[in-house]
Amino acid sequence: MSVAVPITSTGHPWDKDDGPLSDSRNGKFSVFGCLVTEKKLRKREGKFGIFNCDWKCRVVSDHKEYLDDDDAIGGAGKGDMLTTDMEGETSFSSKTSPRKNKYQMSAVKCFGVELSPDNVAVAMVYFVQGVLGLARLAVNFYLKDDLHLDPAETAVISGFSALPWLIKPLYGFISDSVPLFGYRRRSYLILSGLLGALSWSLMATFVDSKYDAAFCILLGSLSVAFSDVVVDSMVVERARGESQSMSGSLQSLCWGSSAFGGIVSSYFSGSLVDAYGVRFVFGITALLPLITSAVAVLVKEQPVLKPTRGTNLPLASLNFIEGSKQKIIQLWGAVRQPNVLLPTLFIFLWQATPQSDSAMFYFTTNSLGFTPEFLGRVKLVTSVASLLGVGLYNGFLKNVPLHKIFLVTTIFGSALGMTQVFLVTGLNRKFGISDEWFAIGDSLILTVLGQASFMPVLVLAARLCPEGMEATLFATLMSISNAGSVVGGLIGAGLTQLFGITKDSFGNLATLIILCNLSSLLPLPLLGLLPRDNPDANKESEDIEMKSN
Repeated sequence: MSVAVPITSTGHPWDKDDGPLSDSRNGKFSVFGCLVTEKKLRKREGKFGIFNCDWKCRVVSDHKEYLDDDDAIGGAGKGDMLTTDMEGETSFSSKTSPRKNKYQMSAVKCFGVELSPDNVAVAMVYFVQGVLGLARLAVNFYLKDDLHLDPAETAVISGFSALPWLIKPLYGFISDSVPLFGYRRRSYLILSGLLGALSWSLMATFVDSKYDAAFCILLGSLSVAFSDVVVDSMVVERARGESQSMSGSLQSLCWGSSAFGGIVSSYFSGSLVDAYGVRFVFGITALLPLITSAVAVLVKEQPVLKPTRGTNLPLASLNFIEGSKQKIIQLWGAVRQPNVLLPTLFIFLWQATPQSDSAMFYFTTNSLGFTPEFLGRVKLVTSVASLLGVGLYNGFLKNVPLHKIFLVTTIFGSALGMTQVFLVTGLNRKFGISDEWFAIGDSLILTVLGQASFMPVLVLAARLCPEGMEATLFATLMSISNAGSVVGGLIGAGLTQLFGITKDSFGNLATLIILCNLSSLLPLPLLGLLPRDNPDANKESEDIEMKSN
């Protein structure tokens, strides 16, 4: 199941007295004439971050002059000392500054992005999203071995746990419109982390029925989905007004953090289940969301002013409801446009084909005897393969028309998916390939192809968003895509039940695999719903949210 799994645009990465005198790109800017206005001193963010005052500066870069704010009215003499009235600070031009060496210290960067407190917070939240995969294997074994559920029941619970990802735009409305304890971002990150810690703590201690397990897994999913929307909005705000290169760097930081967390959790997930049991893994997992709560204090955010005394609270609530209604109307007006609705319909149908993942998990563990430790190693391989799939798309496919990518990857994916029949029937052993090595190779190839085929979904969703409501509509389209995945999982659960596949009976599993892979070809006649364009005319694929679960 694919889940579209982004720092304010004005937050400056340096403190008031720690900004460099040179521009961070090439170090060639120099201040040679500055005038402090008589206005109330305020911190200028997004410019040079040199002093805590309202500057009008003329700078030089490669013999070209630029006038800050286009309204400088004069300047002190070159090298003159300027004095502000804020805490008696004395500021110097770059020529006479005694702290020149301090200002020239280079900032620490990752993926080309400066690791400011805001960026560190975003990266850590994405890391937590990736490392929470530590419990995924433990959940599967818990549902199978402790609660003794059949494959169909496990598939239903998995689909139910994805419901919070279907209403992501609602979280955006809440975060934007309902400040919690005076903050729109920081407080919701803290709350999301606490909610996730609570859900996994319950799984580690009190949960002993499938209904309790489904509820706690749902809470954990809600925690991740809400924090995902909050940091998504921070990245959107941070990327607004930045260059395309910087936007791509921000997405690389997010994706790289999540991928690193996924690889770390994959390495330990199986061995911890094997050595200490699922309850222990749930307890360890309960500590991870607290990282989200802890890094929330790094988010630079101005507190929202509380309503003054005498404010009409019912009227304010009415305004909120009316504003939300207008946003929904605007969103529906965008979605119902044919150039958005028809491609969205294709995405939904493409994701809604049935899946046999739960049945295959039961077969590999109960029939083939794969241990949790070995499955953890397989998961590690698939995590690395996911990165290879992204590299395959970025290196060779991002300039290929979308309909061609969908056509080729769907056909190849359907054909290669049939290889699971070899594992079910034992044909791989007749060719001298062990079950373990065949499972690793099969998972590697299918994951690379699956990730490369999912990237166009993100590209298409990003390109369908009209200007002015990019974040909201993108979240909506991803929710629709997630809904298709849920529908596909539920259809797969129904087929599993229909074919009589249980935790001990796998007689019709090969038939189920063949049917699921053939059904993935059904949306291909609808490729005409996708927009036809020149791929070289736009490069949104470098700026999209590259996350999947």
